[in-house]
Amino acid sequence: MSSNPLSDVRFDSLDLQPEILAGVKDAGFEYCTPIQAGTLPIALAGKDVAGQAQTGTGKTAAFLLATFHKLLAAPAVESEAGKPHKIRALMIAPTRELALQIHHDAVILGKHTGLTFGLAYGGVDYDKQRTALQSGFDILIGTPGRVIDFAKQGVYSLAGVEVMVLDEADRMFDLGFIDDIRFILRRLPKPDRRQSLMFSATLGFKVTELAYDYMNDPEMIVIEGEKVTADNVVQSVIYPANSEKLQLLVHLLNEMEDDSHVMVFSNTRSGADLVDRTLRANGFSSGVISGRVHQRKRQTLLRQFHDGELKILAATDVAARGLHIPDVTHVINFDLPQIAADYVHRVGRTARLGAKGDAISFACENSAIYLPDIEKLIGYRIPMNQVDTTNLPRVTIPPAPPRKPRPHGKSGNRGRSGGRSHGQSRRR
Repeated sequence: MSSNPLSDVRFDSLDLQPEILAGVKDAGFEYCTPIQAGTLPIALAGKDVAGQAQTGTGKTAAFLLATFHKLLAAPAVESEAGKPHKIRALMIAPTRELALQIHHDAVILGKHTGLTFGLAYGGVDYDKQRTALQSGFDILIGTPGRVIDFAKQGVYSLAGVEVMVLDEADRMFDLGFIDDIRFILRRLPKPDRRQSLMFSATLGFKVTELAYDYMNDPEMIVIEGEKVTADNVVQSVIYPANSEKLQLLVHLLNEMEDDSHVMVFSNTRSGADLVDRTLRANGFSSGVISGRVHQRKRQTLLRQFHDGELKILAATDVAARGLHIPDVTHVINFDLPQIAADYVHRVGRTARLGAKGDAISFACENSAIYLPDIEKLIGYRIPMNQVDTTNLPRVTIPPAPPRKPRPHGKSGNRGRSGGRSHGQSRRR
């Protein structure tokens, strides 16, 4: 990516209504990013778009502004008395964090439009969310399982959707949501009776097939397709023994500036928990975000990390996509990811919108096997970082806390609380 992440296309040169431009001004936007400049003129003309661009390049604003434009150009159709209200636009994201971020951006950019927004995602009070959605809204933002759950109950109707947005489409496949996505798309108006916008960091064969099955002759826009990772990320790989990894991590963190914002990625929840426990036991301000952490606590941790109260965030790949966390200076892959594309998404947490960043990966005894696929995907060898492991610091490694026994007769999360319903038994 260029060191200048913006194009020469101004938002006020586009055919956007004054109410939308007021929100753009509130957000401090003046010039479009390349993906915005490439997709907005097409989407504003009412055509379907499938856009590919790196993480952190402004895809969310692109589909939000296009959706607002479409809905403001035509009056809303009143729902029939006694029937579920018809939502006008549907935006599907693979994770609750991304859904929350889309909603946050929508509130800012859509402040002057008069449009209203609903949220449907798991991990929060089910009945409270259901009640809020029954009050009616224009745009639904949510994760697949919970969107299906409420639609089946008649909380709202998908039959009147004018704009469908699928964000991080490739991640839908990675997380096993594709059956749910197809279930939703089959219940929307036919492709020629709605506008469809699909955005993704990669547009592989499966995503392209989905676009042609459920979109109306979409135009494919690929930005910087030949650059998989940003130029401003300084990447390196270290080859430690498994037993050296925690000591090496502490050593690297000790060498960083006090104002560093570091994300440390592990492949498993237990690995992320171990990293977090160890860092806190050795005097670092750290938190952990994974699928095990309750949604409210995740939001608190993200705010603390954003505000600098936490220097380090240990995470699994649930945090690698979609979260808007500015000023991440370092990404450390405590484990190399098993899926090569996840390396790109992790590294994309830093060096966003032209900033500089560092990405350091541990190719240990367990995960070095994944390095060739990663290097094949990004198109080059990652430089090796020589670290003297003979003088690593001594590290206190606390034991894992005892697991709480599961109450007798409980079978775990119910489908409705976890946000998945359709096809749940077929996925891990």
